[in-house]
Amino acid sequence: MEESMNRTRGLSAHEANIQAGQLIYNLMKSTLGPKGMDKLILNPSGKIIITNDGVTILNEMQIGQPAAKMIAEAAQTQEEEIGDGTTTVAMLAGKLLENAGDLIKKSIHPTTISKGYILAMKKCKVFLEELAIRDLSRDQLINISTTALTGKGAEEHKELLSELVVKAVLQAKEKENIKIERIKGKSIEDSELIEGMVLPNPVLLESMPKRITHAKILLADFDLQVKNPEIDVQAQVSSPDQLKEFAVSDKTDLDEMVDRIVRSGANVVICQKGIDDYVQQKLAENNIMAIRRLAKYDMDHLALATNGILCSGIDQVSEKILGSAGLVEEEKNKEGSLIYVRDCPNKRAVCILLCGTTSHVLDEIRRAVTDSLGDVIECYISKTAMPGGGAIEMALSKRLKEYSTELGGREQLAVEEFAKALESIPQALAENAGLDSINILTELKKKHKKSPNYGLNLFTNKIEDVVKAGIIEPLKIKSQAISSATEVSTMILRIDDILASKDLENV
Repeated sequence: MEESMNRTRGLSAHEANIQAGQLIYNLMKSTLGPKGMDKLILNPSGKIIITNDGVTILNEMQIGQPAAKMIAEAAQTQEEEIGDGTTTVAMLAGKLLENAGDLIKKSIHPTTISKGYILAMKKCKVFLEELAIRDLSRDQLINISTTALTGKGAEEHKELLSELVVKAVLQAKEKENIKIERIKGKSIEDSELIEGMVLPNPVLLESMPKRITHAKILLADFDLQVKNPEIDVQAQVSSPDQLKEFAVSDKTDLDEMVDRIVRSGANVVICQKGIDDYVQQKLAENNIMAIRRLAKYDMDHLALATNGILCSGIDQVSEKILGSAGLVEEEKNKEGSLIYVRDCPNKRAVCILLCGTTSHVLDEIRRAVTDSLGDVIECYISKTAMPGGGAIEMALSKRLKEYSTELGGREQLAVEEFAKALESIPQALAENAGLDSINILTELKKKHKKSPNYGLNLFTNKIEDVVKAGIIEPLKIKSQAISSATEVSTMILRIDDILASKDLENV
């Protein structure tokens, strides 16, 4: 083996990975729940980030330790699949590794522990289906959104934001139909749901109209300018007249572009790429509003909202491919301009416009609303939810302990440790609220003999029926979180040999 490599084997390798899991758990647990604390992160570029969003913290930390990095990737998967529950994944994975460490010290083989964890995970999915709340009402969707927003930067305005999120979901039906746009300099209370689109790009010229009613919109996915050759070309010019002919030829091509647009009846041109200065002037002379350099996502969302067709060449421009909107107007603010595209024919395409006083506030509100949106969409589609406030974790833990007595062999001990790891969620919720976690867990176990719906209501700091209190969250968040945490922890447990470059050992 190269001298530049370090090798860690056997128990030392397990201890290193388990310690990484414990560090992740201890880092994340203080951020969990409505009373969780925030982390301030100063990244290498000097940007300050204040958040309690699990995946944001893990990503911005730039983790190098392999096992910890695997947990961060599992949290990222949770974010991409569901949009919420990332802190739960990181905490649960860390706690499963910590509990596995106790079993390894008792000479129980990591393979046996992994087998027991997988049995517990599969049983949890069965129990989740049995405990699910079904056929959700609009009020319950509001409760789900509020639960997701609680404990984050947007909590003070959770009623307004929950209403916006649920209204957007009920109208759009799919997450892909909902765009989130931000504007700095206004109060959060100015946030609104736009039936259509909001674009951060300004109108190109002051001489262009700033307000168009009964808009006919050309969505151009090509440059409205003369293309430069893709390879280097040299041309010999022997007289000024020849040079003038080149310029006239380019101008003729641009005039033909403008004429084609005017004949199509378009009064708004939105281009994904560039627009020549001469074309801009000609469009302004024809009272046509023009916007350029839009992101591909915005172009696709506009096509959806306006029932327009993305045009890939000037030859395709015609009245048939134009989108429509009742109103397109530019509104200026301290930070620049926004283009509002309202009264679109496709009512499923909507935009949540978030307002905030500073960029830090806006970033945190966006993260909170994105989590809430993911939760509500999931519950709207699956029509299922779970009790929140640590109730479902306690219910699963109780059932797993009962299930473990049916098992023979050492897998029984692993299932019991899995059940204990689940209890770390309500325990952290209690600790973050300043409550006695031992008393809370004891009382919860007592209450769960009557009903699985008892959990922590941290608005009253009491143990209550959380379903009646409106503290509920999506089933898939819990299912996916348990699956992700189990998969990553069992993968880490199977590692008994770490080969690392000396250059990376201190990362």
